[in-house]
Amino acid sequence: MRKTILTAALLCAAPAFFALPTLAETVNGLRTVDEFDGIEDQTERSVALFSEMMAVIEHPRCLNCHPVGDTPRQGMDMHPHVPPVVRGDADFGAPGMRCNTCHGEENFAFSTGEGSIPGHSPWQLAPIEMGWVGKSASEICAQLKDPARNGGKDMDALHEHNATDGLVGWGWEPGKGREPAPGTQEIFGQLTKAWIETGSACPEG
Repeated sequence: MRKTILTAALLCAAPAFFALPTLAETVNGLRTVDEFDGIEDQTERSVALFSEMMAVIEHPRCLNCHPVGDTPRQGMDMHPHVPPVVRGDADFGAPGMRCNTCHGEENFAFSTGEGSIPGHSPWQLAPIEMGWVGKSASEICAQLKDPARNGGKDMDALHEHNATDGLVGWGWEPGKGREPAPGTQEIFGQLTKAWIETGSACPEG
């Protein structure tokens, strides 16, 4: 009887005596790099890190500007841009209807209602070779590692882009009426760096 009582007492006091497993911590839906330290195999850890990066990459804040065609998307449902616009030769829109015709240097909140017009300088589509919509994690991973399809970036430049670029950062400051990307740009940059340092492995399939 005393043994049963003692066991129960120790279990109740478990936080002081035992390292009980805990759920992975997230910041606005994105796990931090330290959550992957328990994966001993470096390649497996690298794949897991990239899979976590995909929580940002496949979010509409990113995918809307990474279409595989010439039409940007809008909204969480990723509907075609309204009013209708096209990519144009330099990814800034067609002559006479450039992106900055409507998109200024910063977000512009409507005086009434909940919406806003996104803004950043520059405001443009990602190059068509960097289109992600409809592609698998494996395909996107291969794109990101290929300088011919990532804007000529080596891995250090890719990390810097993800961690510090202002247009990437807009995804976490998208203006009134829009859901931000998961986590923060800082965490996304840290995940990118850790993915690269563990061999930048890609998921299969």
